[in-house]
Amino acid sequence: MRWLALLLLACMGMFAAPRAEATTTCRITSITNLAFGAVDPTGSFVDTTATINISCTYSGTLGALFGSYITMCVGVGQDDLGNLAPRTMVDPLNDRMQYQVFKDASRTSIWGVLNNVTYAPLQVSGQIPILSNGAVFTGSVTAYGRVPAGQSTLSPGAYTGTLLGSTAGTALTYTYNEALLSLGTYPSSCTATGTAAAQTIAGPTITATASVAPKCTLATATDLNFGSVSGLLTSNTDQTSLVRVTCTNRAAYQVGLDNGLNASGNTRRMVAAGQYVSYELYTDTQHTQRWGNTLNSDTLGGTGSGAEQGLTVYGRVPAQAAAAAGNYSDTITITVTY
Repeated sequence: MRWLALLLLACMGMFAAPRAEATTTCRITSITNLAFGAVDPTGSFVDTTATINISCTYSGTLGALFGSYITMCVGVGQDDLGNLAPRTMVDPLNDRMQYQVFKDASRTSIWGVLNNVTYAPLQVSGQIPILSNGAVFTGSVTAYGRVPAGQSTLSPGAYTGTLLGSTAGTALTYTYNEALLSLGTYPSSCTATGTAAAQTIAGPTITATASVAPKCTLATATDLNFGSVSGLLTSNTDQTSLVRVTCTNRAAYQVGLDNGLNASGNTRRMVAAGQYVSYELYTDTQHTQRWGNTLNSDTLGGTGSGAEQGLTVYGRVPAQAAAAAGNYSDTITITVTY
């Protein structure tokens, strides 16, 4: 009987003993890049994802009898300008592309940092059960990135952004409750006081990348209508038309006009019932610079702005031999090279 009482006291002493040097440590082990790939400034949004990997380890003298309930907040930091909304990437010309990092797949909740009321971090939890002294809990969360549409002034080039790892930026804040036989609860928040005070550990830097390629699109070209002209053709008849083109900001381009369907050599001609009237197209109001289709020679060059640009075509029917009455026409093909 006495031996049994001593045994019971020994067991009670064991369960009452302090958990010397027991501790739970957590950190962000790695983060994949936010690689958006090709972005079209005149197109729709571009989405990508990144993976944030987390690791926690529990150890202690009596760790095998205790489990750990961990509440964590994962923060995603500011860009190089200190902004969370919008975050930006930059190219060598210091052009900035807006992008955002979200906590949800629907991309409605912006991912922020600890102690930011407007843009909060992501709260997650993890558990290390009993009989796991020295065990490691690993988990991962997904960051949802988006480059929004409507950035028509973006220039061609490679864009890069960094979200620095720091205790005020990309970081992991955590607290935990140690519980005998894993009969415990999670801390109410990542900053609540549990078995130990909350800690914030800086994470790795997140890199965001994207690229913009030069691009041009032709919108419309108005008809060049010389109107009703006397068949005698004793003087010049001038009219204009407009070619509308949209090119990526800072993208160099050239617009060429071919000789049409009825040319004789390099002389453009309109036709009606087998009869011809010659005409010409120019890039200038003086009608001295013929508009052709040879690159770096007689095309019209320009630089894109991201917005639609109107290019004036100066047409002339020169004085020439009289022509029979009729409706004369030709078709010109427009080529944009960039």
